[in-house]
Amino acid sequence: MVVLRPMTPEQMKKRLEENYPESAIEVFDLTGTHDHYEVMVESSAFQGMSRIQQHQHVMSCFAPELKTGEVHALSIKTKLK
Repeated sequence: MVVLRPMTPEQMKKRLEENYPESAIEVFDLTGTHDHYEVMVESSAFQGMSRIQQHQHVMSCFAPELKTGEVHALSIKTKLK
């Protein structure tokens, strides 16, 4: 039996900060269960990307956790810095 360990908001933020240095990042645990999140990322890394590409870029940071269900739902808001 596989035991899933949900990511904490701090782990989510750290992962985003590693992928988007010098960016404005906010993470919200929407349900208090550590598996439904909303993230806001304002980054110059989004230069030249469509909104869909920006969201895909952020989602790729959590691909393993989304696949296993450790992160069940991820709402993303992005903005070019």
